[in-house]
Amino acid sequence: MSTASPTAESPVARRRDGIPPLENGDRLTRAEFERRYEAMPDLRKAELIEGVVYMPSPVRLRRHGEPHSLVIGWLATYKARTPGLILGDNVTVRLDLDNEPQPDALLLVDPARGGQAGISDDDYVEGAPELIAEIAASSASYDLNAKLHVYRRNGVREYVVWQVLEEKLCWFVLRQGQYEEQPLDGGLLRSEVFPGLWLDPEAMARRGDLATVLDTLQKGIATPEHAAFVERLVSSRSG
Repeated sequence: MSTASPTAESPVARRRDGIPPLENGDRLTRAEFERRYEAMPDLRKAELIEGVVYMPSPVRLRRHGEPHSLVIGWLATYKARTPGLILGDNVTVRLDLDNEPQPDALLLVDPARGGQAGISDDDYVEGAPELIAEIAASSASYDLNAKLHVYRRNGVREYVVWQVLEEKLCWFVLRQGQYEEQPLDGGLLRSEVFPGLWLDPEAMARRGDLATVLDTLQKGIATPEHAAFVERLVSSRSG
């Protein structure tokens, strides 16, 4: 009886090649994490946080998939009216030697227009994006614990976390090396880094009302502050 040879993607083949699969809780260097991740093309998400591998559970619709889509829709609408920005969905970010997260969403200023993060030759984000957004089940999530400290330490200027089970949305702003939670202003949250990026947290986190979220955003986009920001981005392109 013949035995089929393992495919290049099978765990057996990887072990024979000397590349073991990623396992939740592994303690790895960033280089080893990337080596194992790249050897698992069917793996959709894994993160290295403080040198520890995190592999999230399968994604549920109402606890993650739908909230994720609302956040992307909100940020994509802002990007459409703000040239010079880059929007990422589940993009791996090389923050430092012990941390390589894969945020649910990120918004950054194009490096060619003075953004603080870079893009490597192999197409990874390197350094801290201006804004990161994460969907968290609750305040017990590592998004509001280990990852929050990693993002703060590496200089992510704004960090938005939607706690789905608690129907709460927190917006942290980096000030003097510490995160401060942005207070409501007339019932809204407003970005300090991206003028005109306004959010109605009640409509987003409690009602999932995308129409109201986008109506609020359009009001922010219509402000003189947003127009001035666009003008700065357009005039700042290098090369």
